[in-house]
Amino acid sequence: MNETAQVKINGTVKELSGAKLKVGIVGATGMVGQQLIRMLKDHPWFEVAVLAASKSSAGMSYSASVEGRWFMEFPIPPAIGKIKVVDAADLDAATEGVDIVFCAVSMDKAEVLKLEDALAKKGVFVTSCNSANRLDALVPMMIPATNGDHLQVLEAQRKARGYDTGAIIVKSNCSIQSYVLALTALKDFEPAKVFVHSEQAISGAGKTFSTWPEMVENVIPYIGGEEKKSEIEPLKVWGTLTDKGIESVAVPSIKAKCVRVAVADGHTAYVNVQFKKPVTKEAILAKWEAFTETVPTRGLPSAPQKQLYFQSEPDRPQPKLDVMRDGGMAVTIGQLEVDEDNWVRFTALAHNAILGAAGGAVLATELAVEKGFVFRRAQTKVAAKA
Repeated sequence: MNETAQVKINGTVKELSGAKLKVGIVGATGMVGQQLIRMLKDHPWFEVAVLAASKSSAGMSYSASVEGRWFMEFPIPPAIGKIKVVDAADLDAATEGVDIVFCAVSMDKAEVLKLEDALAKKGVFVTSCNSANRLDALVPMMIPATNGDHLQVLEAQRKARGYDTGAIIVKSNCSIQSYVLALTALKDFEPAKVFVHSEQAISGAGKTFSTWPEMVENVIPYIGGEEKKSEIEPLKVWGTLTDKGIESVAVPSIKAKCVRVAVADGHTAYVNVQFKKPVTKEAILAKWEAFTETVPTRGLPSAPQKQLYFQSEPDRPQPKLDVMRDGGMAVTIGQLEVDEDNWVRFTALAHNAILGAAGGAVLATELAVEKGFVFRRAQTKVAAKA
């Protein structure tokens, strides 16, 4: 596409300098890669130009590479289906002509670190859906409606690593989206202790019921490493910027239990939180209602119409009814109760593969563009920063 891409921020239309930004997807054939195609196929700022996957898929059209394992409910867009898949290990091919790479690969940590560093050194802006870089103090771990200011660390990251126009940001774990956003809206009440029970959908493991029939009518009360991530990662998301990078906060303390349940999409968190300051049900609901107007992502192409929805019905939220709210980019909250000693209980639901992975990654990248942190490969700044 050669048309100029328009950027609409809070009702004001601005233009990127030139055509749409070209993007690549490394790990394009997997579950998150397919969700990235959902988010990018009609994007007003970004155009999919490169699709990379394992060597076994290289040389095939994208449609052929996912034949029999296309998991989305919409057909493969013809223009994307015709793209020839390249080997993700061929960095020249994976980055040819692109400004941004979304990385969603199934590799061990050392391999991911090496790959994402090499991509950034090629001069592309890397948005990672992998876990390897999440706790690096110089890598923003994004829930963009919460911590858009963490993008400021990219200047130090580029200087320390010699990335020039390249950079790395990373999406946080899918399990924490719902309760981190809900608690961010309540930060004025100072959360002190959090206990969360997370029931996680099978798409979080990259599976469907056809590929994982053992999960039908089943619960697996263990997800390796998930509880530690759920306890540690929010503290970095809420962290502060220092001269050494992003420093995690010490409070609140978080204890988590994570289980896999027979649900296709949507992670549901049952949250108990004690606040330092007095709270009422009415005050909490008011904070949740007003939250959308305070977030830095408001008005971006992939941002939900409303970030937090509250359902007053006693049996909500439910994945079947609520997980695709605002295209899977919103959080639905229900079952709010306020007890003595400032203990509060609520249930929060978010789409793990959209808001928690691909959609959140695209939204974080949009924010990076809008704030001036993404460059064209020719080193021309493209952001619409005021």
